[in-house]
Amino acid sequence: MTNGRIRKEGDVEYRFTHPDDFREHVRDRKGRAPVPKLVTAKEAVAAFVSDGDYIVYDFSSLTRGPQSLIREVIRQRKKDLWIGAEFTLHESPLLVGAGCATRIDVGFLGYGNYIGQAVCDGRVRTYEWTNGGLALRILAGARGVPFLPTRDLLGSDNMNVSAAKTIKDPYTGDPICLVPALNPDVAFLHVHQADVLGNARIFGTNLFALEAALASFRVIVSAEEIVESDEFRKDPMRTTVPYFLVDAVVHAPFGAYPGAMPARYEIDLEHVDRLNAIRTEDQMGKYIEENIDSVADHEEFLDRRVGAKRMQELRRRATIIEGYR
Repeated sequence: MTNGRIRKEGDVEYRFTHPDDFREHVRDRKGRAPVPKLVTAKEAVAAFVSDGDYIVYDFSSLTRGPQSLIREVIRQRKKDLWIGAEFTLHESPLLVGAGCATRIDVGFLGYGNYIGQAVCDGRVRTYEWTNGGLALRILAGARGVPFLPTRDLLGSDNMNVSAAKTIKDPYTGDPICLVPALNPDVAFLHVHQADVLGNARIFGTNLFALEAALASFRVIVSAEEIVESDEFRKDPMRTTVPYFLVDAVVHAPFGAYPGAMPARYEIDLEHVDRLNAIRTEDQMGKYIEENIDSVADHEEFLDRRVGAKRMQELRRRATIIEGYR
């Protein structure tokens, strides 16, 4: 119900944690001791992802997405997950198709017939934000404030299908939209380099990796390369996420596959086309069986379903050759 101060609001469920409750969690549960956190993807997902969790990740299946962790979540059949889908693409249909995700906060849901039909059939509930709106929710959660203002949703139908609220701006008198803070249960971050303690580096484009780590109750980092902690001490300004925010580190070369990892390997468009072509439950089931359920882990997936020759070709395509060609 609106009141004298709230001019407009959507009437949908949303994830919200009181900022003081989250601060207490950080104070009591986030240790500062530099202890080794290197585990397998299976161990990390089993320990830090529970049924009913809210999961967020800062990039998609096209570029630097945490695809090896997403596949492990499906392999373990985590249930009733709520996904923060900013810039998501193939993660949403795969998680819905495997019966893992039942709710999605949508910034960009992805494309393809499968996920659209799942929404129409009511197999997944969607709450429509925007990419910018979800990013601001994460930023509010990271800053420890209950909301942040934006003009992002004003004048759009998103006001009716999200939990945003419009109020009178006390400074200008004009309408302003407020989006609630978001503190996910788990953040998945795929990075270029990490050490065993949890320090992480991202090279190139970064959306909100640090903010997601600051805002989330638990953080799992998967890394293309594990480097010595001394490397981070030598050049601390290149650290994207500090160790004390991270709960688990997973070594995952080609962990963004079939997406690209900037400066490491290119996107596998042939594999992406296979994902885009999925339209039916039977097609989805066959894909999941072949690429996730029939392999024990990420390493076996790369060995049996991708192959050394294909990985070398994707590395070659990502190599920058300067000068005229």
